[in-house]
Amino acid sequence: MLTLTGLDEIRARVGEEIGVSGWHLVTQEDVDAFARVTRDEYFIHTDPERAKETPFGGTIAHGYYTLSLASGFGYEIVSYEGVSLGINYGVNRVRFPSPMPVGDRVRMRLRLLEVAEISGGIQLTTLLTFEREGGDKPVCVAESLTRLFA
Repeated sequence: MLTLTGLDEIRARVGEEIGVSGWHLVTQEDVDAFARVTRDEYFIHTDPERAKETPFGGTIAHGYYTLSLASGFGYEIVSYEGVSLGINYGVNRVRFPSPMPVGDRVRMRLRLLEVAEISGGIQLTTLLTFEREGGDKPVCVAESLTRLFA
């Protein structure tokens, strides 16, 4: 994990890859729980037998399930000291270029794209790239916005 201390040290990292998370196993149990909470129980996510008949050959995680891993992966990659509060401010762009098969592992790369001044702090724009182990294309790519206050 990288620790960045203070707003100036954060600003100095623009354009850099901040880090890469560890691998996370996507389980059917977790996908089913996500489906229940979000009320998106479409068969491609929740019915392994029926999903075998699709081009994916089995169940796949929801795109938003993958994206929802960003916070936990972020805590694993970087911590900020000298900051009183950090909040998720939103997402500019999200794409799901390839499926995330249940039973495979995923990790996230975090790159700091931009730092903008806001009242009382800064706004980070980061590029989140979710990679499937052994995959040739990312399963999710997103520009995330985070606000940090001094």
